[in-house]
Amino acid sequence: MSNYRRAWRAGGTYFFTVAPLKRRGNDLLVREIDLLRRAVSDVMLRHPFRTHGWVVLPGHLHCVIELPKGDTDFPVRWRLIKGAFSKGLPKNEHRSTVRLRRGERGIWQRRYWEHLIRDEADYRAHMDYVHINPLKHGLVQRVADWPYSTFHRLVAAGLDPPDWADGARAANVPFYD
Repeated sequence: MSNYRRAWRAGGTYFFTVAPLKRRGNDLLVREIDLLRRAVSDVMLRHPFRTHGWVVLPGHLHCVIELPKGDTDFPVRWRLIKGAFSKGLPKNEHRSTVRLRRGERGIWQRRYWEHLIRDEADYRAHMDYVHINPLKHGLVQRVADWPYSTFHRLVAAGLDPPDWADGARAANVPFYD
């Protein structure tokens, strides 16, 4: 098994990018948004975490979550979320010989990108990245138009204006890569 360098901080706040196996031209995550929401909610009951920001796009998702004090186990959360989502789908996807041998589904990429949030500026940059992503990918003209985002929760709480990032492309506001 590979030994990945991970930043483990009990009670840490992390940014994640998680993607299905076939990312391009795949709308599975938005098509099955209710199943994904149930998987996340079910895992949160057994392994709590706080959701700061979340966006689901056709080919991937981004989120900023905070673990409870004393807890560093984000891998179990992602394993359970991916597993619950996969179990809710019919077994009709193509699976490689390796995946068949390992008893794996052909739904998700095995790994994900994670980043430990270091400070308030890092937090704000990653929250902005999460919410601007549908605009960045050309899925909407306004951030507020994307339905699968916690941006709407921030607007309702008065933390962001509904027109946040409107005109970002025209004003050459840089996007994070």
